[in-house]
Amino acid sequence: TIPITLRFNGACTRPCADSRSENEGSAPVSNQESGRQFSDDTPWTVYLSGEIHTDWRDQIIQGAQGLDVSFDSPVTDHAASDDCGVEILGAEPDKFWHDRKGAMVNAIRTRKGIADADVVVVRFGDQYKQWNAAFDAGQAAALGKSLIILHGPDHAHALKEVDAAALAVAQEPHQVVDILRYVLTGKLPG
Repeated sequence: TIPITLRFNGACTRPCADSRSENEGSAPVSNQESGRQFSDDTPWTVYLSGEIHTDWRDQIIQGAQGLDVSFDSPVTDHAASDDCGVEILGAEPDKFWHDRKGAMVNAIRTRKGIADADVVVVRFGDQYKQWNAAFDAGQAAALGKSLIILHGPDHAHALKEVDAAALAVAQEPHQVVDILRYVLTGKLPG
């Protein structure tokens, strides 16, 4: 196969090929002038961050079957995520320190997941204020990750700055799948 070279916000997230293809003796096929090289044996990693009360992650994972992607996410068991710090490191009498311990332990997984991702999808749900999702989106943007924001139309104004940092803003999980399919295969929906 001929490797394809893509650029993600100007930074390579995996080894980049600036030299000629060993197999073909010519430069890799490119959608951009330089950047990340991948082939059929280099799956993309998609980090699914944000709201944990609906099945949006399952919809994306199901819809992406057959694409060369793997998925990662934070711990989505709300109770485990809230209590991991005190369950592992010991009880705290003050709720602030209880929550802080959990946030710090969870940040180990979140930072690694975002850092290793090729694409970060952040979902903002309708029911709760998700400050952690906004923080994850900001971290992904600061790292130059390809960022897709997912939320309903009611959040368009409140999330305008977050949306402006994204490469795409979707309202439905199937739109995220369509984006992944297009960028990986060049195929449009339908």
